[in-house]
Amino acid sequence: MIGEWSMSLGELFALFGAMLVVALVPGPAVFAVVARTFSSGFSRGLMMIIGITCGDFIFILLALYGLSVISEMMGTAFLFIKYASAAYLIWLGWNLLRSKPTEQDTHELPESSLFTNLITGLMINLGNPKAIVFYVGLFPAFINVSQVNTVDVLSIMAVATVAFGSVNLCYAWLALRAKGLIKAPNGASLINKLAGTVMVTTGGIVAVKA
Repeated sequence: MIGEWSMSLGELFALFGAMLVVALVPGPAVFAVVARTFSSGFSRGLMMIIGITCGDFIFILLALYGLSVISEMMGTAFLFIKYASAAYLIWLGWNLLRSKPTEQDTHELPESSLFTNLITGLMINLGNPKAIVFYVGLFPAFINVSQVNTVDVLSIMAVATVAFGSVNLCYAWLALRAKGLIKAPNGASLINKLAGTVMVTTGGIVAVKA
């Protein structure tokens, strides 16, 4: 049943503030978005952000509907997703580090499809088992989990989208602006090296993070 909106505006604003503070602290997802935008443009960074947001939606549903037990049972799946996303990021970074752009192909950096970047963002988020702990621990402080209905769930998802999405978009925009300052082949090579280093490092962080 959809039900009435049981959460107050004050509760939503408090939840938004908490999520915004968490979002402002750079983590593997932010580093991946910055590196992807820096190397391949805003559209691919945006798709990665959408994938990350979809991961947040999944964790929100898990937390609100008491499915944390299922998430614990999926330990092996979480490990597979985590290592797969880490390996993919490291592979992308290695390709960037090895690339040697010329004046004619300054912008022809290693590419991947928009859908692939969306899935990568989703995997990066789902590959972090601590995310479910964050949501399970966060919500009871702001809302009565036992009384949430469909309207509340949609409101929480909207808050998460604005809080995390807006911050990630700002990071992507800053990466795009930084890229625009570098035009020559030497600059493109620097872009590759920086983005590649960030991607390899992010992959390593995703792999070793408990």
